[in-house]
Amino acid sequence: MGSLSIWHWLIVLVIILLIFGTKKLRNIGSDLGGAVKGFKDGMKTDGSEAGKAGDIAKPGSTIEGEIKDKQKT
Repeated sequence: MGSLSIWHWLIVLVIILLIFGTKKLRNIGSDLGGAVKGFKDGMKTDGSEAGKAGDIAKPGSTIEGEIKDKQKT
């Protein structure tokens, strides 16, 4: 009783197509694709910026936060 067959899903799909129409569904698909692409680009730039930040802090160099902590103690 709890499982839905393929026919149930096809009926739901037809109802959704009748309600929203193919044009709105196409727009939703393109918006979703653009959002995924933007997310992937954002993840790539965050990874490259993290690598640059790692390059700035070389071993043996001090960071401003470390100096403040040492002055407090």
